[in-house]
Amino acid sequence: MPLNIPNLLTLLRIALIPVFVVLFYTDARWAHVATALVFALAAATDWLDGYLARRLGLTSAFGAFLDPVADKLMVSTALVLLVDANPGSYAGVVLAIPAAIIVGREITISALREWMAELGAGAKVAVSMVGKVKTTAQMSALLLLLYREPVLGMPVVDIGVALLYLAAILTLWSMVLYLSAAWPVLSAGKRLKPEGNSTEY
Repeated sequence: MPLNIPNLLTLLRIALIPVFVVLFYTDARWAHVATALVFALAAATDWLDGYLARRLGLTSAFGAFLDPVADKLMVSTALVLLVDANPGSYAGVVLAIPAAIIVGREITISALREWMAELGAGAKVAVSMVGKVKTTAQMSALLLLLYREPVLGMPVVDIGVALLYLAAILTLWSMVLYLSAAWPVLSAGKRLKPEGNSTEY
């Protein structure tokens, strides 16, 4: 495991998750601000570790594996906490629908990548612009929902919910694109030669 700066930033993102959870449930007036700041810090390290890995030539198989795992752990934790904060309420249902779509998509695509790798066609599941826009909408939505306070009179929560539904729609769209790209291989009924490369999504 190469302990370079990008990988250390990724490990920091994972280490921030328990801090994030404790702050979320802290009964203090400043807790939601601190929670949003921790999430923003995690999102910043996500961008920074990728940038440094490319700029400094420090990309590694370990980093390629751990970076998306760290992202999904933080996003899934945030979604679960937000839904749990509104149990049995209309707000809870409104958040639970896109949360279920986003988490379900991640499980589906993870299984798809593993299956494609077994078939030796992992490289067919590639990065798409839809996925990048989805990630931006998703992270912005979660940050706004965690912060909660109006900014310059703007309804932050309402904007966050709208962005989360946009992310959910793009999530379904990107899943369809991935499945469409993978379908010729999945339906071929034969095993291909193993490949050494696979791509992040």
